[in-house]
Amino acid sequence: MRKLFVASLALLMPAAVLAQEPAPAVTLPEAKVKAVMTAAVDGFIKPGYDAFAASAASTTKVVGVLCASPSKANYEAAQDAFRDTAKSWAHIEIVRTGPIIEQNRFERILFYPDRKSTGLKQVQAVLSKSDESATDPKTLGTKSVATQGLGALEYLLFGADAQMLATAEKDSFRCRYAQAVAGNIANVAEEVLGIWDAPDGIRKAWEEPGPNNPAFRTGGEAMTALLGILVHGAEAVRDQRIETFYKGPDKAKFPKQALFWRSQNTWPSVIANIDGLKTLLATSNMGDLLPEKDKPVVATIDAQLTAMATTAGSVTPDLEKAVADEGERQKLDTLLAEGKDVISKLNDGYGGAIGLSSGFSFADGD
Repeated sequence: MRKLFVASLALLMPAAVLAQEPAPAVTLPEAKVKAVMTAAVDGFIKPGYDAFAASAASTTKVVGVLCASPSKANYEAAQDAFRDTAKSWAHIEIVRTGPIIEQNRFERILFYPDRKSTGLKQVQAVLSKSDESATDPKTLGTKSVATQGLGALEYLLFGADAQMLATAEKDSFRCRYAQAVAGNIANVAEEVLGIWDAPDGIRKAWEEPGPNNPAFRTGGEAMTALLGILVHGAEAVRDQRIETFYKGPDKAKFPKQALFWRSQNTWPSVIANIDGLKTLLATSNMGDLLPEKDKPVVATIDAQLTAMATTAGSVTPDLEKAVADEGERQKLDTLLAEGKDVISKLNDGYGGAIGLSSGFSFADGD
């Protein structure tokens, strides 16, 4: 992942701000900007991390029950718990700034894309060696990020021989490793939530832009950061969630490079990403900063995101079929085209309307 912080603002400055030097000089109504930023933090960011932390903690307990009492029902409950946590993460994953990208926290939760299958190889190595240090969340957290996140947990619960967890002996190594992975994810989630909850830290910096704020000295800088979350989140859906395995009908296709293909959670995860974008756009009341004539752009973006979610939900979970079947490929092509348009509407439509796009572009880090 690209470095998103400069040294002097190591805790706070997002990639969108750093893409250009200097950031665009934009004058926005101070009170409205503060209201929007506060709504974004209190209405989306904090609740999102809270829900993710709760889901991860629940998954840890459910996997623990499976380890203590292996059965088909408990195995399926653990799989369902994984799906819930993966979707909960996808909802807040669009916030790729702040504490989540410090200390490799993002990668510790999700190491992806992984085009060289590094995660698979390392998880398989842990299993083959029965490395007991991987069964403690604390020591696991010091190991390679590829062995300790959602990708690892998916393989342990859905990968080769995972069904044996239903009939294995009590406290099998594979199950205890899975429980440690879930516990590590829960620990990271709690860390991030705690940092956002601290009243005098990043929360205050986001909610109170001003001349004495080392992160956001102006409303323009604050809104550049917030809009950057949406633009880069939309880019991630298109470029990482879809183009990683499908770039078009005439391009090479790699269905087994899709995120969560083993658990058939690729599209639920994409839909949760999209829902996160919609929720942030709505709860932050970003439309309040727009001139009256430009306000419809928010509804247009929301409608297009809704259409993308509907399309994603209609694609077969069998990704090998999705890239081979002409009808399914048309849906993928539609998602790529709509994703590109959403990015443009956010960057040029919304950003331009509040004065952020003159010589400045979030897209592709330009």
